[in-house]
Formats: sequence, C-alpha cells, structure tokens
Amino acid sequence: MQAVTRRKAVWGLLVVTIVWGATFIWMKQAMNAVQTEIELYGQTAVVSVLVGGRFLIAAIALFIGSSKARAALRERELWGGGTILGLILLVGFTTQMVGIDTISPSTSAFLTSLYVVFTAMISTKMTGQPVTRMMIVGVLLATFGAGFIEGPPHLSWGKGEILTVICAFFFALHIIFTQSITQRMDPLGVTITSFVIVSIGSFAISVFMGGMDTFKLWELTIQQDVLLPLLCLGLLGSLFALLLLNLLQRYLHPVQAAIIYGLEPVWATMFALGLGLSDWSGWIAIGGSALLLGNVLVELRQSTHTEEE
Repeated sequence: MQAVTRRKAVWGLLVVTIVWGATFIWMKQAMNAVQTEIELYGQTAVVSVLVGGRFLIAAIALFIGSSKARAALRERELWGGGTILGLILLVGFTTQMVGIDTISPSTSAFLTSLYVVFTAMISTKMTGQPVTRMMIVGVLLATFGAGFIEGPPHLSWGKGEILTVICAFFFALHIIFTQSITQRMDPLGVTITSFVIVSIGSFAISVFMGGMDTFKLWELTIQQDVLLPLLCLGLLGSLFALLLLNLLQRYLHPVQAAIIYGLEPVWATMFALGLGLSDWSGWIAIGGSALLLGNVLVELRQSTHTEEE
C-alpha cells in the first residue's frame, strides 16, 4: 500500500512539473503585455500585481469550489501553516520574476535549479532525514540538466543572478516546509490560506512600490491580453499544481520531490519548441537526459527500498 501511494505521488508531481512548464509561456505572454507599464511604474510593482492576481484567482476559485476550503479560513492553525507557505511563495515568485529580466533564460534555469541542492542541504539540517548517495547523484544530475538544457549559463553575478539564487533558496524552503506542514495539517486548508497570504502580500508590495498608482496597476489584470494568461496561471499553475503538490508531496522524501520538480525546464523547453519560441540544440538532449536519468536512478532506488520494507 505504501509503495502504491508513493508511486501515485511520483506520477502526480510529474503532472505538476508539466503544468509548471506551461506557466513559462503564460507568464511570458503576461509580461510582454505589460512592458509599457513596467517602464512607467517599475518592474517590481508590476510583477507584484501579476503574482497577486494569479494567486487571487486561485484563492477565489478554491473558495467557490470547496466548502472544506471555506471552512478552513476559520481555523487559526491553518492560517499559521498557510502564512509560512504563502510568505515563502511570495518571496520566491517575486525574486524569480524580477531577476529574470536582466539575465538569460539558461542562466535563470541554472540558478533556479539550485533549489535541488538547497533542498538536500536544508533537509539534512532541519528534518534529520538522511540523503542517500543515490539521491546525491540525482541532485547533481538534476542541477546540471536544468541548468544546461538551454546551453551553458553565463554568470556575471549582478542583481539578476543574486535575486535568482535567493529565489532558489526560498523554493527549497517551500519544499521542506510543505513536507512538514502538510503532514500535520489539512493540505486543502493550508493551500487556500497560503493563496490568500500571497495575494495580500503582493498587494502590499504593489502599494509600497506603486504608491498612488497602485489601483491603476491592478486594472491591468482585467485587460484581455493579461487576464487570459493570468487565468491559466491562477487556475492551473497555482490552484491545480500547488493543491496537487500539497496533497502528494508528503508521501515522498523532500529531496526526491525536488529532483522531480527539476523536470520543469524540460517541459518548458518542449512547449517553447512547439510554439516556435526556442530553437533546437544538442544541449536540450543533454540537459533533458541528465534530468531524466537523475529521476530514474532515485526512483529505482526508492522503489527497491520501499519494497524491502
């Protein structure tokens, strides 16, 4: 039974990475539609509106669709867990989107993929769960694969690189805390409370950065060329993907989950190729193969270990 549940979790998180790969396209569409506003109001203010709009859509949809989620909003304990996850998500998404404006996609992918390494390090320190040699191999393969799938990254260690490393660290924290919180609290409850916290935090950032223009910025979210990608980001990238993550990740070792999440750039690259937004190169095969091999090695090791138990 444990092996079956764990296998379902692996396949479920694989679906999460496919959806996250598609969010690259939707976020790019949204960002392209607000370039004029970025020049007028600043990137951080506009990005906070996009992040907030995305999670507000997810929160509203979950509130309407689930009576259990509505009841969770009255539970103080769930607000505690949701606040932790929400604040981590807020910092992670905001730093990633602001950082990617000044660095290449390959550099962003490489630095973001460091969350796999950070997860292994933080997991060992915080949870006491041992990281096996096979997991270390998987971590190294996943980090290399994600970073080099679009070619060797070029690092200059400016603002963009530093923000993206910060983003990777917070994504690793999200994996670790999701593991801990969803094992103790209702995953559905902490999902909706975390969405609300991200929305509130994004609004606060937009007010701080945009001042009196804040409400003009939020009007962007109802423009057709912004609203459509935001709906996809909110309903699929946030609601579907993060709810599935919160429900299933607790059945896996956090490092194994991080290695699975490393497959996201593979799907992003495939979608970009299909839409003509990227050109084929040998690095795609090399990076994708490394990611897949890392996942296969860890999955085979974990499957054997579970069956022995």
